[in-house]
Amino acid sequence: MFLQCVFAAVAAMALVFLLMPRFLPFLKKLKFGQTIYDLGPKAHLAKQGTPNMGGIVTAGATTLVTVAETVVLGVKNGWSFGLQNVLWPLLFITVGCMACFGFPDDYIKDVKKDHEGLKPKQKLIGQMIVGLVFSLYCYKFVGSDVILPFTALTWDLGIFYIPIMTVLVMFITNSANLQDGVDGILSSVTAVGMTAFGLIAVFLGLGSLGLDKGLPVAILCFALVGASLGFLRYNRHPAKIFMGDTGSMFIGGAMVGVAMLMKCQFLLIPICFTCIMSSVSVMLQTGYFKITKKKYGQGRRIFKMAPIHHHFELSGMKENQIVLMYAAVTLVLSAIAVLSVRAFY
Repeated sequence: MFLQCVFAAVAAMALVFLLMPRFLPFLKKLKFGQTIYDLGPKAHLAKQGTPNMGGIVTAGATTLVTVAETVVLGVKNGWSFGLQNVLWPLLFITVGCMACFGFPDDYIKDVKKDHEGLKPKQKLIGQMIVGLVFSLYCYKFVGSDVILPFTALTWDLGIFYIPIMTVLVMFITNSANLQDGVDGILSSVTAVGMTAFGLIAVFLGLGSLGLDKGLPVAILCFALVGASLGFLRYNRHPAKIFMGDTGSMFIGGAMVGVAMLMKCQFLLIPICFTCIMSSVSVMLQTGYFKITKKKYGQGRRIFKMAPIHHHFELSGMKENQIVLMYAAVTLVLSAIAVLSVRAFY
């Protein structure tokens, strides 16, 4: 099982290395450059015009390797390819998040040169539909119970599973999108976090989850690890290409998708901690500004800028330092997460 996962990672990385040198000139020729927000860190203005939508290559390599390897292994081992096969929900949540609101958002920003992208209402509706359909699938085919870390117990949410998980899909995909604001940060965090999810899928596949469910999930996790590391070659500071919403939404969908399929939703808290804190920092900043504006007539801020990685940046940290800090935090918390569900291995 470990060999198949290693192959998935190496194959996806090799695909990124093969495709990216050809994809970069193509984007430059079409002038698919990033439109930098005027109110962002001033240092980022120099990145204006850097090719965007690099997430197409990351998502494409991950999807191609996952589908090819799962089909080959499935045929070899006699797996069913009906609705219960986890390949279909994996493709739905990852490709669905990318195609429904990730790529359209990038297209509007980079081709139409409109920084606002999709309207918040349009994006919200798209995320809600994808989240609801995926939650209904998991409710029927996976179950409404979730694993409680550090115990041998699960918590059955009953019918409340559907709305709670729908909101979770929306929150995690948005969190991954907000995380992608510094060169190499989302690629690095994804490589570390999806390694943890991949290991959990391997252990659960050998234990309670079953090989036919655990292995395809593990393959996607490690394929995304390899694709993220390959993309990091071009996305590390100074970035030659950005991931864009196309990639961040795919990654967000993958994170929440594998967690739900393994009933490990609570592990999103440690493994995706930095992504979650990106969203929390924005909510705190916005809420505090509105409250103080109403009370004092002038809004005040908790952070120099939100999401919080921009606060660190404006506090004097270099982009590479922020990336290393985030990756280190994710590594420690991911190790704890892997150990927290040992009872189910």
